[in-house]
Amino acid sequence: FGGLALLLAAVGLYGTLSYNVARRRNEIGIRMALGAASGAVLRSVLREAGVLVVLGLLLGGVAAWASTRFVASFLYGLSPTDATVFVTSVLALVLAAAIAAALPAWRATRVDPMVALRAE
Repeated sequence: FGGLALLLAAVGLYGTLSYNVARRRNEIGIRMALGAASGAVLRSVLREAGVLVVLGLLLGGVAAWASTRFVASFLYGLSPTDATVFVTSVLALVLAAAIAAALPAWRATRVDPMVALRAE
């Protein structure tokens, strides 16, 4: 179930970022036409992904910490507040988010400025 949840989180982030990049295609093209480097566009999309991931990790971490008392009976061989499990979970989520954000960010750097200018 954990792997399925990680896959769903990665697909959800990928879909959200792909939609935002498609919605902002004209804006990105105009920025590139005005001289923005593809690295700046890449950082912009990755920053947007980072904000979503950090917000999700903070809210999820608080919810996980608060629910440890309720799930303690389901854990065998682990304490409910095992720091190794929390750190490993955060690292797995960050890795999955980085992989999910890579394709939309790369796609944003490939926007043709002329197509965006013609659309306006």
